[in-house]
Amino acid sequence: MDIVTSGPTLVLAGDFDVRSTWEVRAALYDLIAVHDEVVVDLSEVASADVTALKVLAVASRYAGQDGRHLRLIGCNGAVRRMLHKTHLFRLVDVAREAVPA
Repeated sequence: MDIVTSGPTLVLAGDFDVRSTWEVRAALYDLIAVHDEVVVDLSEVASADVTALKVLAVASRYAGQDGRHLRLIGCNGAVRRMLHKTHLFRLVDVAREAVPA
């Protein structure tokens, strides 16, 4: 898993799974501590497991408690399906993607 921070944006690439949750969590909470609006770009994530997605859901709830906001962008079909299958989509703000004509 590659993790890159660019301002208030956390860009993830590769397989987002239980092996990378601690690194992602640390980077995410560091951003939440200094930015009111944090974006997690998942457009380069090949796959994600439920443990990894729970990290995002818990971080979203944590951010909201302090009046901050966390938004997911670039969720591909596999990530979206896992968010819906686990009902975690109810706990996170997922940006709507434009559907090609």
